[in-house]
Amino acid sequence: MIKGGEFLTKDQEANDIFIMEDFSEDQLMMASATKEFVEKELDPHRERFEKKDYKLTEDCMKKAGELGLLGISIPEEYGGMGMPFNTSALICDKISGANGSFSTAFGAHTGIGTLPILLYGDDEQRKKYLPKLATGEWMSCYCLTEPGAGSDANSGKTTAVLTEDGKHYLITGQKMWISNAGFADIFIVFARIEDDKNITGFILEKGMEGITLGEEEHKLGLHSSSTRQVFFNEVKVPIGSLLGGRENGFKIAMNALNVGRIKLSAAILDACRRVIGLSANYANERVQFGNPIAKFGAIQHKLADMATRTFAIESATYRAGAEIEKNIARLESDGMEHQEAHLKGIEEYAIECSIVKVLGSETIQFCSDEGIQIYGGMGYSADTPMEAAYRDARIARIYEGTNEINRMLLVGMILKKAMKGELDIMTPAMKVAEDLMSIPSFERPDESKLFAIEKEQIKKLKKAILMSAGKAAQQYAMDIEKEQEVLMNLADMVMEVYAAESAILRAEKLALRNGEKQAEHQITMSKLFLYSAIKNCQKSGEEVILSFAEGDELRMLLMGLKRFTKGYTINPKNLRRRVAEKLIADNKY
Repeated sequence: MIKGGEFLTKDQEANDIFIMEDFSEDQLMMASATKEFVEKELDPHRERFEKKDYKLTEDCMKKAGELGLLGISIPEEYGGMGMPFNTSALICDKISGANGSFSTAFGAHTGIGTLPILLYGDDEQRKKYLPKLATGEWMSCYCLTEPGAGSDANSGKTTAVLTEDGKHYLITGQKMWISNAGFADIFIVFARIEDDKNITGFILEKGMEGITLGEEEHKLGLHSSSTRQVFFNEVKVPIGSLLGGRENGFKIAMNALNVGRIKLSAAILDACRRVIGLSANYANERVQFGNPIAKFGAIQHKLADMATRTFAIESATYRAGAEIEKNIARLESDGMEHQEAHLKGIEEYAIECSIVKVLGSETIQFCSDEGIQIYGGMGYSADTPMEAAYRDARIARIYEGTNEINRMLLVGMILKKAMKGELDIMTPAMKVAEDLMSIPSFERPDESKLFAIEKEQIKKLKKAILMSAGKAAQQYAMDIEKEQEVLMNLADMVMEVYAAESAILRAEKLALRNGEKQAEHQITMSKLFLYSAIKNCQKSGEEVILSFAEGDELRMLLMGLKRFTKGYTINPKNLRRRVAEKLIADNKY
């Protein structure tokens, strides 16, 4: 097992990572049951979900609760199923593809609406709330964002004032963009006590005097997802409703978002698959110039890129989820309590959670946009599913922390880990700097071995990151956090490498298991993704270097970047055609 962020300096073998083809028969049966629920309860009501039918979303959530789908992550002692982390990601994957409204309600309830109580609540709070949240008897929402506190979550103005008798807090303030607010029974609210530096979490219940709701927001997408402002006017809350200790609210919020980020990535997967399947089907049926448009290279190019990016984010998401799951199990075997192990297990991989959140949200946006383009004018019509898919996808780049915040955050976490000695990137970065001054090796990897060239290229891309990040950190020192453009370019390099490596290792594992012939489609997609990752790393790395270097240093660093990003030659046109041909033949992803 490698630590969070350590993929930058350590290589993993294919059999050391988890791929979604590794799920057990029991886990796949649960996924199949979830798919049946989607086909029966969600798919037939696509039009109703687009017409702001909030009651439909609430009713479907209740039905999901009756089937146990809301309690996947809740331990059995509190009425849930107590499933491992990656199993919960799989269920999130399968339940979230039908429409964005239900996906948002499900994610808000099972993730940020439940996990703060599970992970930070005391035993009394867990016993009181979790069984009802697991069955859907009660619904939950998460109240963090305020008009003046979005990405800067700790700057909220909502206050909690202790009463004179010391038995209650009076909570006053305003929250906005609160998913599930219209039918929530539980409100997890963050407020500031006196002049505390950090906010504090509280559990409030529907019906408490002083809680009022705004009207439903009119949104670009997620039309049947209840989204309201929530107002608190001296709401009297027992001191026993304080969640996780005074001033721990910011920590609760950040750790809840870590889970939300990787679950968001899981939630977009089936949406991507559906969009690709619909696009392939339409391309097969739509005839222009005497041929189905699926026969045209421009359409095949789009289908191949949609599938390739989806394959990569699938690979990265379940790889990261398994590392989290293994870490939780390791901590529990060492004697740590479940809640603490869950917290620490996820926190260790916060970097990977941010990576897959950004990649996932941008993949579904890309796929839905290309889906509309394949449909042409029909794609712009609300009578076809692409229009709704495009609108619903847009929010994914904003919630659970905007993609810009996540990009800067993940690089900041890498540098912070390095400064604390938890992640040694300086030693390999110095080694890369020494290598730049030496004559490059002209040895070639054994091309007869599957992925020998690709793995060598991944190593070179990691060197490009270490070189660029090391020099940038040296140049800007403590001011690097102010250089947002640099941080975002470095983040793009890190994300591309993690996804490319994940795709290659998955394809290799499948080839080792089933033979290269059987894994040909996955091998092709992983090579295509690596090809684009190299181009993107070259561009981002160049921008980092040009931001600070001059003269001889500039020339040396650009020469080094070129050394690390050249030499991978494939025929992308032919590989895309091979990917597209299978999609078109199968009529699905």
